[in-house]
Amino acid sequence: MMRVIRAAISSWNGIRAAFRSEAAIREEIIVLLVSVPLAFAMTSDGGRRAVLVGAVLLVLVVELLNTAIEKLADVVLDEPDERIGRIKDMGSAAVAAAILLAVAIWAASLYRLW
Repeated sequence: MMRVIRAAISSWNGIRAAFRSEAAIREEIIVLLVSVPLAFAMTSDGGRRAVLVGAVLLVLVVELLNTAIEKLADVVLDEPDERIGRIKDMGSAAVAAAILLAVAIWAASLYRLW
């Protein structure tokens, strides 16, 4: 049980650190907080709600991983490096793909409402 508690504390500390240092994380948490009641307003189907909220949560997960990669890359090399730049670009591309997926899911759900 103590391992679970320590893991939860580490996770909370990571979210707090990311929230404090990254505007994108703050924005995505706000979008997540808005998406939950919006998903409940859009549908009574629990599965659809889970997909809507899950799509936004996926964006946050990918952004957290991208942020971790960028922070690690900055620790590994202090000076600009072409390889690190490409790695950071790949992380950004992953975030963009997650955002596109979330937009497509929400757009499809909104289309069903009309």
